[in-house]
Amino acid sequence: MQARIKWKDGASFLAKSGSGHTVLMDGPPDAGGKNSGPRPMEMLLMGTGGCAAFDVVMILKKGRQDISDCVVEIEAERAPREPKVFTRIHFHFIVTGKKLNAGQVERAISLSAEKYCSASIMLAKTAELTHDFEIVEE
Repeated sequence: MQARIKWKDGASFLAKSGSGHTVLMDGPPDAGGKNSGPRPMEMLLMGTGGCAAFDVVMILKKGRQDISDCVVEIEAERAPREPKVFTRIHFHFIVTGKKLNAGQVERAISLSAEKYCSASIMLAKTAELTHDFEIVEE
């Protein structure tokens, strides 16, 4: 896996993934940014949410659950002083489908958190990770 990050100006950086996708990251105006993109730590949080959601969807599909949507809302806290690592991250999954089995949804979230999502497993080294979910019936 590779990535290339190029400074543009101020606090703005253009990141390019090894698969050829680009994303602009930027800082707040008080740090010289223009607020024209997510902060790098926000990208880390969004990537972790994407990793977890991917796992949950794939696990539920393999379990033949009739899933039509999966949203992960994440709230995180950071240490007050540098290096300001994440200290607490809460994942709230909203899973939509027909006749979804709550036990299977809970199992999918646990498998992601404990076995498959390398991003959240890494972050669990410095942060307390918690999860909950709700099921929306179609």
